[in-house]
Amino acid sequence: MSKTKCVGILTSGGDAPGMNAAIRAVTRSAIYNGLEVKGIYRGYKGMITDEIVPFKTSNVSNIIQQGGTILKTARCKEFMDPAGRQTAYEIIQKHGIDSLVVIGGDGSLTGARIFAQEFNLPIIGVPGTIDNDLYGTDRTIGYDTALNTVMDAVDKIRDTATSHERLFFIEIMGRDAGFLALNGAIASGAEAAIIPEIFTEVDQLEDLIKNGFRKSKNSSIVLVAESEITGGAMGMAERVKKEYPEYDVRVTILGHLQRGGSPTASDRILASRMGAASIDALLEDQRNVMIGIQNDQIIYTPFSKAIKNDKPIDRNLLNMLRVLSI
Repeated sequence: MSKTKCVGILTSGGDAPGMNAAIRAVTRSAIYNGLEVKGIYRGYKGMITDEIVPFKTSNVSNIIQQGGTILKTARCKEFMDPAGRQTAYEIIQKHGIDSLVVIGGDGSLTGARIFAQEFNLPIIGVPGTIDNDLYGTDRTIGYDTALNTVMDAVDKIRDTATSHERLFFIEIMGRDAGFLALNGAIASGAEAAIIPEIFTEVDQLEDLIKNGFRKSKNSSIVLVAESEITGGAMGMAERVKKEYPEYDVRVTILGHLQRGGSPTASDRILASRMGAASIDALLEDQRNVMIGIQNDQIIYTPFSKAIKNDKPIDRNLLNMLRVLSI
């Protein structure tokens, strides 16, 4: 029998469309199984500042279609300090919380792992990040919605790129991972994706200019991951101005546009499945694991693996993008 009686839910890190669907699923699955639920506002910060309220079914009504997170999210330097985590633990104990469901990305799960180890607290992670960069799951909550947002934006930019015969660099979120840029490029018919995973292996800009743009096209669209490794869209544009001054270059940075919007059906279903699975995991006495989905099946991945292991990019997709952009 599981010892879990009261579950605390929080969202942490960057918001992602579908987080509300996950909150709804966690809350209602917990209540269905006879557990108490407490909503923790503003992530780990809310545990320290005591922003914790009881959640009932009504608290999560009419939120599945909303972007962002009703629980809010915030950075919390205090939680990085042992004293801050001690305060957080004492406060959740006061509220009777004996387990946590943490919805967030890599940094959020890192905090969850440390907190779980220090206080022997069962914590289940639910991967919510538009970057899709967590090991142990094929997809993360928010990725599909962000990908559709990128595709829609690039479709609109293409109209003006073609009309003016310009080279457009469009900066896409993904500081350490190029999933959004690569698949966004494929979905929108862009000529290339410049991503951190292969930046040190090949000069992607030179490859684009010599093999694609120069030979057959008057206009091109290139998606660039915002990574420091790539230099982002501005870095690429500066290189073109210096090395290929004959080209008319423009830069568009999509920024936080990619985080917003009503979640797609795919993200709502994924978040609902993962949220419900987090309660199943607690009832099975699982702890310190991240819920994932692989080959359309729910799996559990230990925090240590989900955080430590890099999720590999599919090299076949890079080659396909090159083939289709001729």
